Amino acid sequence: MPQGQIRKALSGYYYVYDNGELIQCRGRGVFRNRGEAPLVGDIVAYTKEGDSDGYIMEIHPRSNELVRPPIANIDQALLVFSVKEPEFHSLLLDRFLVVLESFHVKPIICLTKMDLLTKEEYELLQPYINSYKNIGYEIIETYKNDDSLLNRLKPILKGKTSVLAGQSGVGKSTLLNTLIPSLDLKTGVISQSLGRGKHTTRHVELIEVCDGLLADTPGFSSFDFDTIEKEELTYCFPEFARISEGCKFRGCLHLKEPKCAVKEALENGEITSYRYEHYQQFLQEILDRKPRY
Repeated sequence: MPQGQIRKALSGYYYVYDNGELIQCRGRGVFRNRGEAPLVGDIVAYTKEGDSDGYIMEIHPRSNELVRPPIANIDQALLVFSVKEPEFHSLLLDRFLVVLESFHVKPIICLTKMDLLTKEEYELLQPYINSYKNIGYEIIETYKNDDSLLNRLKPILKGKTSVLAGQSGVGKSTLLNTLIPSLDLKTGVISQSLGRGKHTTRHVELIEVCDGLLADTPGFSSFDFDTIEKEELTYCFPEFARISEGCKFRGCLHLKEPKCAVKEALENGEITSYRYEHYQQFLQEILDRKPRY
Protein backbone atom coordinates (compact mmCIF):
# COMPACT_ATOMS: atom_id res chain seq x y z
CA MET A 1 0.00 0.00 0.00
CA PRO A 2 1.52 3.37 -0.99
CA GLN A 3 2.50 5.87 1.71
CA GLY A 4 2.82 9.62 1.76
CA GLN A 5 2.54 12.76 3.86
CA ILE A 6 -0.54 14.95 4.18
CA ARG A 7 0.55 18.36 2.96
CA LYS A 8 -2.83 20.14 3.00
CA ALA A 9 -6.32 19.68 4.46
CA LEU A 10 -9.21 21.62 2.93
CA SER A 11 -13.00 21.13 2.76
CA GLY A 12 -12.91 17.50 3.89
CA TYR A 13 -10.11 16.50 1.53
CA TYR A 14 -6.55 15.55 2.45
CA TYR A 15 -3.83 16.14 -0.11
CA VAL A 16 -1.20 13.42 0.25
CA TYR A 17 2.27 14.03 -1.19
CA ASP A 18 3.94 10.93 -2.55
CA ASN A 19 6.99 10.93 -4.80
CA GLY A 20 6.34 14.36 -6.30
CA GLU A 21 2.59 13.85 -6.74
CA LEU A 22 -0.37 15.19 -4.73
CA ILE A 23 -3.21 12.69 -4.26
CA GLN A 24 -6.60 14.09 -3.22
CA CYS A 25 -7.91 11.72 -0.54
CA ARG A 26 -10.86 11.22 1.74
CA GLY A 27 -10.52 9.71 5.20
CA ARG A 28 -12.06 6.30 5.87
CA GLY A 29 -15.22 6.24 7.97
CA VAL A 30 -13.40 4.15 10.56
CA PHE A 31 -11.46 7.24 11.62
CA ARG A 32 -14.69 9.09 12.47
CA ASN A 33 -15.96 6.05 14.37
CA ARG A 34 -12.79 6.07 16.48
CA GLY A 35 -12.94 9.82 17.02
CA GLU A 36 -9.72 10.23 15.04
CA ALA A 37 -8.92 12.57 12.20
CA PRO A 38 -5.96 12.78 9.83
CA LEU A 39 -3.83 15.88 10.31
CA VAL A 40 -1.53 17.86 8.06
CA GLY A 41 1.94 16.43 8.63
CA ASP A 42 0.69 12.87 9.14
CA ILE A 43 2.46 10.02 7.41
CA VAL A 44 -0.33 7.85 6.02
CA ALA A 45 -1.02 4.73 3.98
CA TYR A 46 -3.58 5.23 1.22
CA THR A 47 -5.24 3.51 -1.67
CA LYS A 48 -5.46 5.19 -5.04
CA GLU A 49 -8.60 5.38 -7.18
CA GLY A 50 -8.17 6.82 -10.63
CA ASP A 51 -5.28 9.10 -11.49
CA SER A 52 -5.31 11.51 -8.55
CA ASP A 53 -7.91 10.42 -5.99
CA GLY A 54 -7.82 8.00 -3.10
CA TYR A 55 -8.67 7.05 0.47
CA ILE A 56 -6.51 7.29 3.58
CA MET A 57 -6.41 3.82 5.13
CA GLU A 58 -3.98 4.18 8.03
CA ILE A 59 -2.34 6.94 10.06
CA HIS A 60 1.19 6.16 11.20
CA PRO A 61 2.19 6.93 14.83
CA ARG A 62 2.89 10.63 15.43
CA SER A 63 5.89 12.15 17.19
CA ASN A 64 3.61 14.97 18.37
CA GLU A 65 0.42 16.79 17.45
CA LEU A 66 -1.07 20.21 18.06
CA VAL A 67 -4.77 20.97 18.32
CA ARG A 68 -4.57 24.62 17.38
CA PRO A 69 -3.24 24.64 14.74
CA PRO A 70 -4.26 21.05 13.82
CA ILE A 71 -0.94 19.63 12.66
CA ALA A 72 1.33 16.67 13.47
CA ASN A 73 5.00 15.64 13.42
CA ILE A 74 6.39 19.14 13.88
CA ASP A 75 10.11 19.72 14.59
CA GLN A 76 9.94 23.38 15.47
CA ALA A 77 7.66 26.41 15.61
CA LEU A 78 8.48 29.86 14.31
CA LEU A 79 6.51 32.10 16.67
CA VAL A 80 5.82 35.40 14.96
CA PHE A 81 5.23 38.31 17.33
CA SER A 82 5.08 41.93 16.34
CA VAL A 83 6.68 44.49 18.62
CA LYS A 84 4.13 47.11 17.58
CA GLU A 85 0.71 47.18 15.87
CA PRO A 86 -0.24 44.97 17.70
CA GLU A 87 1.93 45.59 20.75
CA PHE A 88 4.33 42.96 22.10
CA HIS A 89 2.93 40.95 25.01
CA SER A 90 5.34 38.72 26.94
CA LEU A 91 2.40 36.98 28.67
CA LEU A 92 0.99 35.79 25.35
CA LEU A 93 4.42 34.77 24.10
CA ASP A 94 4.97 32.73 27.26
CA ARG A 95 1.64 30.95 26.73
CA PHE A 96 2.82 29.88 23.29
CA LEU A 97 6.24 28.85 24.59
CA VAL A 98 4.83 26.78 27.47
CA VAL A 99 2.47 24.78 25.28
CA LEU A 100 5.12 24.15 22.63
CA GLU A 101 7.55 22.99 25.32
CA SER A 102 4.87 20.59 26.59
CA PHE A 103 4.67 19.01 23.12
CA HIS A 104 8.46 18.94 22.74
CA VAL A 105 8.35 21.32 19.79
CA LYS A 106 11.33 23.66 19.59
CA PRO A 107 10.22 27.31 19.63
CA ILE A 108 12.02 30.01 17.64
CA ILE A 109 10.91 33.58 18.36
CA CYS A 110 10.56 35.93 15.39
CA LEU A 111 9.98 39.57 16.32
CA THR A 112 8.52 41.58 13.44
CA LYS A 113 8.01 45.31 12.73
CA MET A 114 11.22 46.22 14.55
CA ASP A 115 11.51 49.28 12.30
CA LEU A 116 8.38 50.79 13.86
CA LEU A 117 9.98 51.14 17.31
CA THR A 118 11.35 54.41 18.60
CA LYS A 119 14.72 54.32 20.34
CA GLU A 120 13.00 54.55 23.73
CA GLU A 121 10.60 51.69 22.85
CA TYR A 122 13.48 49.50 21.74
CA GLU A 123 15.30 50.13 25.02
CA LEU A 124 12.18 48.98 26.90
CA LEU A 125 11.99 45.82 24.76
CA GLN A 126 15.68 44.94 25.02
CA PRO A 127 15.54 43.38 28.55
CA TYR A 128 12.89 40.92 27.30
CA ILE A 129 15.00 39.99 24.28
CA ASN A 130 18.02 39.45 26.52
CA SER A 131 16.10 37.33 29.03
CA TYR A 132 14.69 35.00 26.36
CA LYS A 133 18.15 34.61 24.85
CA ASN A 134 19.59 33.81 28.28
CA ILE A 135 16.96 31.10 28.72
CA GLY A 136 18.18 29.57 25.46
CA TYR A 137 15.57 30.68 22.93
CA GLU A 138 16.69 31.73 19.48
CA ILE A 139 15.37 35.17 18.49
CA ILE A 140 15.13 36.64 15.01
CA GLU A 141 14.50 40.38 14.71
CA THR A 142 13.05 41.50 11.40
CA TYR A 143 10.89 44.01 9.54
CA LYS A 144 8.98 44.35 6.29
CA ASN A 145 11.14 43.98 3.16
CA ASP A 146 14.06 42.63 5.23
CA ASP A 147 16.53 41.47 2.55
CA SER A 148 18.62 39.52 5.06
CA LEU A 149 15.75 37.41 6.40
CA LEU A 150 15.96 34.62 3.83
CA ASN A 151 19.65 33.94 4.46
CA ARG A 152 19.08 33.96 8.23
CA LEU A 153 16.18 31.51 8.00
CA LYS A 154 17.71 29.06 5.50
CA PRO A 155 19.86 27.12 8.01
CA ILE A 156 17.01 27.15 10.55
CA LEU A 157 14.39 25.73 8.18
CA LYS A 158 16.60 23.30 6.24
CA GLY A 159 15.56 19.68 6.70
CA LYS A 160 12.92 20.55 9.31
CA THR A 161 9.13 20.54 9.42
CA SER A 162 8.26 23.89 10.93
CA VAL A 163 5.05 25.63 11.84
CA LEU A 164 4.55 29.36 11.44
CA ALA A 165 2.25 30.61 14.18
CA GLY A 166 1.15 33.76 15.95
CA GLN A 167 -1.66 36.24 16.35
CA SER A 168 -3.42 37.75 13.38
CA GLY A 169 -1.86 40.92 12.05
CA VAL A 170 1.67 40.27 13.32
CA GLY A 171 3.16 39.81 9.86
CA LYS A 172 3.02 36.07 9.14
CA SER A 173 1.85 36.56 5.55
CA THR A 174 4.39 39.34 5.02
CA LEU A 175 7.12 37.01 6.30
CA LEU A 176 5.96 34.23 3.97
CA ASN A 177 5.91 36.63 1.03
CA THR A 178 9.51 37.53 1.85
CA LEU A 179 10.48 33.85 1.86
CA ILE A 180 8.41 32.87 -1.20
CA PRO A 181 7.47 35.94 -3.29
CA SER A 182 5.54 33.76 -5.76
CA LEU A 183 2.91 33.01 -3.09
CA ASP A 184 1.71 36.63 -3.13
CA LEU A 185 -0.40 36.02 -0.03
CA LYS A 186 -2.97 38.58 0.97
CA THR A 187 -1.78 40.54 4.03
CA GLY A 188 -4.21 41.56 6.72
CA VAL A 189 -5.10 45.15 7.45
CA ILE A 190 -4.87 46.23 11.09
CA SER A 191 -8.10 47.57 12.50
CA GLN A 192 -7.30 50.92 14.10
CA SER A 193 -10.20 50.56 16.53
CA LEU A 194 -9.48 46.97 17.62
CA GLY A 195 -5.71 46.97 17.22
CA ARG A 196 -5.65 43.53 15.67
CA GLY A 197 -5.62 42.07 12.20
CA LYS A 198 -8.20 40.20 10.17
CA HIS A 199 -7.60 36.50 9.60
CA THR A 200 -6.14 35.99 6.14
CA THR A 201 -5.24 32.26 6.16
CA ARG A 202 -8.08 29.73 6.12
CA HIS A 203 -6.40 26.34 6.13
CA VAL A 204 -3.21 24.58 7.21
CA GLU A 205 -0.74 23.71 4.47
CA LEU A 206 2.87 22.52 4.38
CA ILE A 207 4.91 24.50 1.87
CA GLU A 208 8.35 23.54 0.59
CA VAL A 209 10.78 26.31 1.52
CA CYS A 210 14.54 26.45 2.18
CA ASP A 211 14.89 22.65 1.73
CA GLY A 212 12.34 22.08 4.49
CA LEU A 213 8.60 22.22 5.07
CA LEU A 214 6.85 25.21 6.59
CA ALA A 215 3.21 25.33 7.69
CA ASP A 216 1.29 28.57 7.56
CA THR A 217 -1.63 28.36 9.97
CA PRO A 218 -4.95 30.16 10.50
CA GLY A 219 -4.68 33.15 12.81
CA PHE A 220 -5.28 32.39 16.45
CA SER A 221 -4.65 34.27 19.68
CA SER A 222 -3.49 31.74 22.25
CA PHE A 223 -2.96 28.18 23.33
CA ASP A 224 -4.81 26.45 26.16
CA PHE A 225 -3.24 24.37 28.94
CA ASP A 226 -5.72 21.51 28.65
CA THR A 227 -3.05 18.83 28.36
CA ILE A 228 -0.62 20.15 30.99
CA GLU A 229 -0.77 18.90 34.58
CA LYS A 230 0.36 21.10 37.47
CA GLU A 231 3.48 19.03 38.13
CA GLU A 232 4.50 19.31 34.46
CA LEU A 233 4.34 23.10 34.22
CA THR A 234 7.81 23.54 35.76
CA TYR A 235 9.35 21.60 32.87
CA CYS A 236 7.71 23.91 30.34
CA PHE A 237 9.84 26.77 31.69
CA PRO A 238 13.39 25.67 30.75
CA GLU A 239 15.12 27.86 33.32
CA PHE A 240 12.79 26.54 36.06
CA ALA A 241 13.38 22.93 34.98
CA ARG A 242 17.15 23.28 35.37
CA ILE A 243 16.98 24.98 38.75
CA SER A 244 14.13 22.91 40.25
CA GLU A 245 16.46 19.92 40.63
CA GLY A 246 17.73 21.75 43.71
CA CYS A 247 14.30 21.99 45.36
CA LYS A 248 14.00 20.08 48.65
CA PHE A 249 10.67 18.48 47.77
CA ARG A 250 9.95 16.40 44.70
CA GLY A 251 7.02 17.88 42.79
CA CYS A 252 7.63 21.34 44.26
CA LEU A 253 5.23 23.89 42.75
CA HIS A 254 7.46 26.83 43.79
CA LEU A 255 4.78 28.65 45.72
CA LYS A 256 5.06 28.33 49.52
CA GLU A 257 7.22 25.24 49.82
CA PRO A 258 10.34 25.58 52.01
CA LYS A 259 13.83 25.41 50.51
CA CYS A 260 12.56 25.99 46.97
CA ALA A 261 15.48 26.50 44.58
CA VAL A 262 13.28 28.31 42.05
CA LYS A 263 12.17 30.93 44.58
CA GLU A 264 15.77 31.36 45.71
CA ALA A 265 16.76 31.91 42.05
CA LEU A 266 13.98 34.48 41.74
CA GLU A 267 15.33 36.38 44.74
CA ASN A 268 18.89 36.46 43.43
CA GLY A 269 17.88 37.44 39.90
CA GLU A 270 18.59 34.16 38.09
CA ILE A 271 14.90 33.99 37.16
CA THR A 272 13.10 37.11 35.96
CA SER A 273 10.10 38.31 37.94
CA TYR A 274 7.81 38.48 34.89
CA ARG A 275 8.46 34.83 34.00
CA TYR A 276 7.72 33.77 37.59
CA GLU A 277 4.51 35.85 37.59
CA HIS A 278 3.43 34.16 34.35
CA TYR A 279 4.23 30.76 35.87
CA GLN A 280 1.99 31.57 38.83
CA GLN A 281 -0.84 32.70 36.55
CA PHE A 282 -0.60 29.61 34.34
CA LEU A 283 -0.44 27.33 37.37
CA GLN A 284 -3.59 28.92 38.76
CA GLU A 285 -5.36 28.34 35.42
CA ILE A 286 -4.41 24.67 35.61
CA LEU A 287 -5.52 24.39 39.24
CA ASP A 288 -8.85 26.05 38.40
CA ARG A 289 -9.44 23.77 35.43
CA LYS A 290 -12.51 21.58 35.70
CA PRO A 291 -11.68 17.90 36.27
CA ARG A 292 -11.77 15.65 33.23
CA TYR A 293 -13.47 12.25 33.55
